[in-house]
Amino acid sequence: MSTPALDTFSLAGRTALVTGGYRGLGLAFARALAEAGADVVIGARDEEASVAAAAELAETTGRTVVGVGLDVTDRASAQRVVATAIEATGRLDVLVNNAGACVHRPALEVTDDEWDLVFDTNVRGLWIMSQVAGRHFADQRSGVIVNIGSISGLIVNRPQWQPAYNASKAAVHQLTKSLAAEWAPLGIRVNAVAPGYVKTEMAPVDDPAFKPRWIDDAPMQRYALPEEIAPTVVYLASDASSFVTGSVVVIDGGYTTF
Repeated sequence: MSTPALDTFSLAGRTALVTGGYRGLGLAFARALAEAGADVVIGARDEEASVAAAAELAETTGRTVVGVGLDVTDRASAQRVVATAIEATGRLDVLVNNAGACVHRPALEVTDDEWDLVFDTNVRGLWIMSQVAGRHFADQRSGVIVNIGSISGLIVNRPQWQPAYNASKAAVHQLTKSLAAEWAPLGIRVNAVAPGYVKTEMAPVDDPAFKPRWIDDAPMQRYALPEEIAPTVVYLASDASSFVTGSVVVIDGGYTTF
Protein backbone atom coordinates (compact mmCIF):
# COMPACT_ATOMS: atom_id res chain seq x y z
CA MET A 1 0.00 0.00 0.00
CA SER A 2 1.43 3.38 -0.98
CA THR A 3 2.01 6.17 1.54
CA PRO A 4 -0.44 9.10 1.27
CA ALA A 5 1.27 12.01 -0.47
CA LEU A 6 1.12 14.47 2.42
CA ASP A 7 2.53 11.88 4.82
CA THR A 8 5.74 11.71 2.78
CA PHE A 9 6.57 15.26 3.89
CA SER A 10 6.63 14.23 7.58
CA LEU A 11 9.96 14.27 9.37
CA ALA A 12 8.63 12.63 12.52
CA GLY A 13 11.25 10.51 14.24
CA ARG A 14 14.17 12.23 12.50
CA THR A 15 16.80 14.75 13.54
CA ALA A 16 18.04 17.69 11.48
CA LEU A 17 21.15 19.80 12.04
CA VAL A 18 20.93 23.37 10.71
CA THR A 19 24.11 25.45 10.58
CA GLY A 20 23.69 29.18 11.13
CA GLY A 21 20.16 28.41 12.23
CA TYR A 22 19.50 31.08 14.85
CA ARG A 23 18.28 33.87 12.55
CA GLY A 24 17.05 34.71 9.05
CA LEU A 25 16.75 31.87 6.59
CA GLY A 26 18.40 29.40 8.95
CA LEU A 27 15.85 30.04 11.70
CA ALA A 28 13.00 29.68 9.21
CA PHE A 29 14.46 26.35 8.08
CA ALA A 30 14.87 25.12 11.66
CA ARG A 31 11.29 26.11 12.51
CA ALA A 32 9.84 24.45 9.40
CA LEU A 33 11.76 21.22 10.01
CA ALA A 34 10.51 21.13 13.61
CA GLU A 35 6.95 21.84 12.47
CA ALA A 36 7.29 18.89 10.08
CA GLY A 37 8.08 16.69 13.08
CA ALA A 38 11.88 16.67 13.28
CA ASP A 39 14.01 17.22 16.32
CA VAL A 40 16.46 19.99 15.47
CA VAL A 41 19.99 21.01 16.40
CA ILE A 42 20.95 24.63 15.69
CA GLY A 43 24.68 25.24 15.40
CA ALA A 44 26.41 28.59 14.90
CA ARG A 45 29.41 30.60 16.08
CA ASP A 46 27.09 32.59 18.35
CA GLU A 47 26.33 29.86 20.88
CA GLU A 48 24.21 32.12 23.08
CA ALA A 49 21.96 33.09 20.16
CA SER A 50 21.72 29.46 19.08
CA VAL A 51 20.65 28.36 22.56
CA ALA A 52 18.05 31.15 22.75
CA ALA A 53 16.61 30.32 19.33
CA ALA A 54 16.48 26.63 20.21
CA ALA A 55 14.59 27.33 23.44
CA GLU A 56 12.01 29.41 21.59
CA LEU A 57 11.50 26.74 18.94
CA ALA A 58 11.23 23.97 21.50
CA GLU A 59 8.51 25.90 23.30
CA THR A 60 6.49 26.75 20.19
CA THR A 61 6.84 23.43 18.32
CA GLY A 62 7.00 20.90 21.13
CA ARG A 63 10.06 19.24 19.56
CA THR A 64 13.46 18.60 21.05
CA VAL A 65 15.56 21.56 19.84
CA VAL A 66 19.17 22.01 20.92
CA GLY A 67 21.39 25.06 20.42
CA VAL A 68 25.16 24.65 20.29
CA GLY A 69 28.26 26.59 19.37
CA LEU A 70 29.69 25.61 15.98
CA ASP A 71 32.49 26.83 13.76
CA VAL A 72 31.85 25.13 10.43
CA THR A 73 35.43 25.81 9.31
CA ASP A 74 36.85 23.76 12.20
CA ARG A 75 36.65 19.98 11.76
CA ALA A 76 36.84 19.24 15.49
CA SER A 77 33.93 21.62 16.11
CA ALA A 78 31.90 19.93 13.35
CA GLN A 79 32.61 16.51 14.81
CA ARG A 80 31.55 17.65 18.29
CA VAL A 81 28.26 19.03 17.03
CA VAL A 82 27.39 15.91 15.03
CA ALA A 83 28.17 13.83 18.13
CA THR A 84 26.05 16.19 20.24
CA ALA A 85 23.10 15.83 17.87
CA ILE A 86 23.29 12.05 18.06
CA GLU A 87 23.69 12.08 21.84
CA ALA A 88 20.81 14.52 22.39
CA THR A 89 18.27 12.90 20.08
CA GLY A 90 19.59 9.42 19.39
CA ARG A 91 20.15 10.00 15.68
CA LEU A 92 21.03 12.35 12.82
CA ASP A 93 19.23 12.18 9.48
CA VAL A 94 19.40 15.61 7.86
CA LEU A 95 22.10 18.26 7.48
CA VAL A 96 21.16 21.73 6.27
CA ASN A 97 24.29 23.66 5.31
CA ASN A 98 23.03 27.20 5.77
CA ALA A 99 25.93 29.09 7.41
CA GLY A 100 27.28 31.72 5.01
CA ALA A 101 29.24 34.92 4.59
CA CYS A 102 29.19 37.66 1.95
CA VAL A 103 31.38 40.65 1.09
CA HIS A 104 30.11 43.39 -1.23
CA ARG A 105 33.19 44.78 -2.92
CA PRO A 106 34.41 45.42 -6.49
CA ALA A 107 36.85 42.72 -7.60
CA LEU A 108 39.89 45.01 -7.63
CA GLU A 109 39.21 46.00 -4.01
CA VAL A 110 38.61 42.56 -2.49
CA THR A 111 41.33 41.69 0.01
CA ASP A 112 42.79 38.24 0.50
CA ASP A 113 41.25 38.11 3.96
CA GLU A 114 37.80 38.93 2.59
CA TRP A 115 38.10 36.30 -0.14
CA ASP A 116 39.24 33.71 2.38
CA LEU A 117 36.42 34.57 4.79
CA VAL A 118 33.78 33.95 2.15
CA PHE A 119 35.30 30.75 0.75
CA ASP A 120 36.21 29.36 4.17
CA THR A 121 32.62 29.70 5.37
CA ASN A 122 30.61 29.05 2.22
CA VAL A 123 32.69 26.29 0.63
CA ARG A 124 35.25 24.85 3.05
CA GLY A 125 32.79 24.92 5.95
CA LEU A 126 30.10 23.28 3.87
CA TRP A 127 32.62 20.65 2.73
CA ILE A 128 33.72 19.88 6.30
CA MET A 129 30.15 19.59 7.59
CA SER A 130 29.12 17.43 4.65
CA GLN A 131 32.08 15.11 5.07
CA VAL A 132 31.64 14.74 8.83
CA ALA A 133 27.88 14.14 8.60
CA GLY A 134 28.39 12.08 5.46
CA ARG A 135 30.53 9.54 7.34
CA HIS A 136 27.67 9.03 9.79
CA PHE A 137 25.11 8.81 7.00
CA ALA A 138 27.27 6.28 5.13
CA ASP A 139 27.48 4.10 8.24
CA GLN A 140 23.70 4.09 8.64
CA ARG A 141 23.14 3.84 4.85
CA SER A 142 20.79 6.82 4.80
CA GLY A 143 20.87 10.57 5.13
CA VAL A 144 19.98 13.83 3.44
CA ILE A 145 22.05 16.96 2.88
CA VAL A 146 20.42 20.21 1.81
CA ASN A 147 22.87 22.93 0.80
CA ILE A 148 21.85 26.57 0.68
CA GLY A 149 23.14 27.93 -2.59
CA SER A 150 21.97 31.12 -4.29
CA ILE A 151 20.97 32.63 -7.59
CA SER A 152 24.36 34.31 -7.21
CA GLY A 153 25.82 30.99 -8.32
CA LEU A 154 23.87 31.32 -11.57
CA ILE A 155 23.97 35.03 -12.41
CA VAL A 156 26.03 38.12 -11.52
CA ASN A 157 24.15 40.32 -9.07
CA ARG A 158 23.89 44.06 -9.62
CA PRO A 159 24.26 46.88 -8.76
CA GLN A 160 26.46 45.58 -5.92
CA TRP A 161 29.55 43.56 -6.82
CA GLN A 162 30.32 40.41 -4.84
CA PRO A 163 32.69 38.22 -6.87
CA ALA A 164 33.81 36.03 -3.97
CA TYR A 165 30.23 35.23 -2.93
CA ASN A 166 29.12 34.53 -6.49
CA ALA A 167 32.02 32.16 -7.08
CA SER A 168 31.49 30.45 -3.73
CA LYS A 169 27.84 29.72 -4.44
CA ALA A 170 28.67 28.33 -7.89
CA ALA A 171 31.08 26.03 -6.07
CA VAL A 172 28.30 25.01 -3.67
CA HIS A 173 26.06 24.04 -6.59
CA GLN A 174 28.76 21.96 -8.25
CA LEU A 175 29.82 20.33 -4.99
CA THR A 176 26.17 19.43 -4.42
CA LYS A 177 26.10 17.56 -7.72
CA SER A 178 29.48 15.92 -7.11
CA LEU A 179 28.51 14.58 -3.69
CA ALA A 180 25.09 13.48 -4.94
CA ALA A 181 26.65 11.41 -7.70
CA GLU A 182 29.27 9.81 -5.46
CA TRP A 183 27.12 9.17 -2.41
CA ALA A 184 23.88 7.94 -4.01
CA PRO A 185 25.01 4.29 -3.69
CA LEU A 186 25.49 4.93 0.05
CA GLY A 187 21.85 5.95 0.49
CA ILE A 188 22.69 9.65 0.82
CA ARG A 189 20.79 12.30 -1.13
CA VAL A 190 22.35 15.74 -1.66
CA ASN A 191 20.45 18.70 -3.09
CA ALA A 192 20.56 22.49 -2.92
CA VAL A 193 18.16 25.40 -2.96
CA ALA A 194 19.10 28.63 -4.74
CA PRO A 195 17.04 31.47 -3.26
CA GLY A 196 16.65 34.82 -4.92
CA TYR A 197 16.24 38.02 -2.94
CA VAL A 198 14.87 37.29 0.52
CA LYS A 199 14.15 39.76 3.32
CA THR A 200 16.64 38.91 6.09
CA GLU A 201 19.10 40.73 8.32
CA MET A 202 21.80 40.20 5.66
CA ALA A 203 19.85 41.40 2.62
CA PRO A 204 18.81 45.09 2.44
CA VAL A 205 15.90 44.40 0.10
CA ASP A 206 14.12 47.57 1.23
CA ASP A 207 17.00 49.83 0.17
CA PRO A 208 15.78 52.08 -2.70
CA ALA A 209 19.23 51.90 -4.28
CA PHE A 210 18.76 48.17 -4.90
CA LYS A 211 15.05 48.05 -5.75
CA PRO A 212 15.35 48.75 -9.52
CA ARG A 213 17.67 45.76 -10.02
CA TRP A 214 16.64 43.43 -7.21
CA ILE A 215 12.88 43.82 -7.32
CA ASP A 216 11.69 45.64 -10.43
CA ASP A 217 13.75 43.39 -12.74
CA ALA A 218 12.05 40.21 -11.50
CA PRO A 219 8.82 38.93 -13.08
CA MET A 220 7.03 38.81 -9.71
CA GLN A 221 8.48 42.22 -8.75
CA ARG A 222 8.81 41.46 -5.05
CA TYR A 223 11.19 39.85 -2.59
CA ALA A 224 10.51 36.65 -0.67
CA LEU A 225 10.15 36.04 3.04
CA PRO A 226 12.21 33.26 4.67
CA GLU A 227 9.00 31.31 5.30
CA GLU A 228 8.54 31.03 1.51
CA ILE A 229 11.87 29.26 1.09
CA ALA A 230 11.59 26.92 4.09
CA PRO A 231 8.95 24.52 2.70
CA THR A 232 11.28 23.55 -0.15
CA VAL A 233 13.94 22.63 2.42
CA VAL A 234 11.36 20.42 4.15
CA TYR A 235 10.52 18.83 0.80
CA LEU A 236 14.17 18.07 0.04
CA ALA A 237 14.76 16.75 3.56
CA SER A 238 11.76 14.43 3.47
CA ASP A 239 10.68 11.29 1.64
CA ALA A 240 8.57 13.50 -0.62
CA SER A 241 11.78 14.00 -2.61
CA SER A 242 12.97 10.38 -2.36
CA PHE A 243 13.95 10.28 -6.08
CA VAL A 244 15.60 13.71 -6.08
CA THR A 245 19.36 14.09 -5.78
CA GLY A 246 21.92 16.37 -7.39
CA SER A 247 19.31 19.06 -8.01
CA VAL A 248 19.58 22.81 -7.46
CA VAL A 249 16.06 24.15 -6.86
CA VAL A 250 15.78 27.82 -7.81
CA ILE A 251 13.31 29.89 -5.76
CA ASP A 252 13.57 33.43 -7.08
CA GLY A 253 10.23 34.79 -8.24
CA GLY A 254 11.41 34.26 -11.81
CA TYR A 255 14.47 36.51 -11.46
CA THR A 256 16.83 34.22 -13.39
CA THR A 257 14.42 33.83 -16.31
CA PHE A 258 15.58 37.20 -17.69
